[in-house]
Amino acid sequence: MTLTHSPAGSADRRRRGAARQSRAGMAFVAAYVVLLVAFGVLPTAYAIYFAFTDAGGRITGFANFVTTAQDFRFIDAVGHVVVYLAFWLLSLVVFVVALALMLHRLASASAGKALRFLYYIPGALAGAASVLVWLFMLDPTVSPVSSLLGALGFHTFGEVIAPGNLPVLFTIIAFWTGAGGWIVVMYGALNNIPTDVMEAARIDGAGAWQTARHVQIPMLRKWIVYMVILAFAGGAQLFVEPQLLSLASVGVAGRDYSLNQLTFDFAFQMNNINGAAAVSVELLVVSLSAAALFVARSGFFDAD
Repeated sequence: MTLTHSPAGSADRRRRGAARQSRAGMAFVAAYVVLLVAFGVLPTAYAIYFAFTDAGGRITGFANFVTTAQDFRFIDAVGHVVVYLAFWLLSLVVFVVALALMLHRLASASAGKALRFLYYIPGALAGAASVLVWLFMLDPTVSPVSSLLGALGFHTFGEVIAPGNLPVLFTIIAFWTGAGGWIVVMYGALNNIPTDVMEAARIDGAGAWQTARHVQIPMLRKWIVYMVILAFAGGAQLFVEPQLLSLASVGVAGRDYSLNQLTFDFAFQMNNINGAAAVSVELLVVSLSAAALFVARSGFFDAD
């Protein structure tokens, strides 16, 4: 006797399988939504409430924003963050893409595997730990690269961390800590470029530079935009690096160098929680506006 399966039975099994997959997906999404609400939405709403009220809970409109903007340190902190973001985003886009392209060309070699591992190692260090490593590296009296620092004209720790050098120093620290993960991400994106596209470029006589410029980089555009959005949001919240550097240099770097440091000072030194919340909301608005601009101008959600 030959057993046959009816079309209706097969359809029922497919529906049950689809329902199980849907429930599993909803379970994963539900866990994320719970965490998002608990640690993202509710704290944001709480900060917005404080930003528009006073210590007694009375609505004050934009009074807290005006008060913090008139603080003598606010404009300087904004300028510091803007300069740092310019250095940070430019270095990230240029060097991450360049190193990812180089890594992709070495993928078949053993050196490529070693480089992928080495790129990722610094990211294993927490932000504070990485800054402590760099405090050691930047002190000419104990640094293993003291000869290089001397050749650059730096003979004391104070000369290295002079205010004019801080944007570059913070960029180096941030790049060393966070760029490796992005290099690996870009490398994965390069691997997803269809082989027939790469083969067509080779047949047309495109060299490595032409292939990178006209094929690979345009196809990495959305990944680059994604990286810039997250890097902008993280860079605007600069805190750990200047805070630890300020402590290590006994205030040479300043405890109000960045907006997040200023927020910390408002909250815990001046007992002005509402002013701190106002600066935090301003950072949120700027980050969301920048993300919306990048998404809109890049066609991030356009179908390829």
